[in-house]
Amino acid sequence: MKCPYCGCEESKVVDSRPTDEGERIRRRRECFNCSKRFTTYEIVETTPVMVIKKDNSREPYNREKLTKGIMRACEKRPISLDKIDSIVDRVETKIHNSLDREISSVSIGEYTMEVLRDVDEVAYVRFACVYREFKDIHTFMEELTKLISEK
Repeated sequence: MKCPYCGCEESKVVDSRPTDEGERIRRRRECFNCSKRFTTYEIVETTPVMVIKKDNSREPYNREKLTKGIMRACEKRPISLDKIDSIVDRVETKIHNSLDREISSVSIGEYTMEVLRDVDEVAYVRFACVYREFKDIHTFMEELTKLISEK
């Protein structure tokens, strides 16, 4: 593993533990050259999943893209970065458990809204506004009414 500070390719693992979801391993490393510490995450390599977009084009699944969308929905909300990572992990688990090599962006959006609904209602509504492309206030109110009636 290359040191992000000095570029040395030699380091030692000083601590190793699973993340909250148990899907990744967090490792603290110390560079042999500069003695600075840095964190790496190890994940199991899986078969790449292709996302079928609304226009029927395909692109490889991108965790960062999902994370950015969730971060926008959670902006100025009391949701930590660790919690956002946990949300993304839960959505990814659903994606990989489907065992399909191709999944629609619609399914990913629905999975994400399911998880966000349980975490933070405001973030859920924000995500739904963009994802479902609300055209007017009536569509927005229908979603809010549905959310209230489910309580």
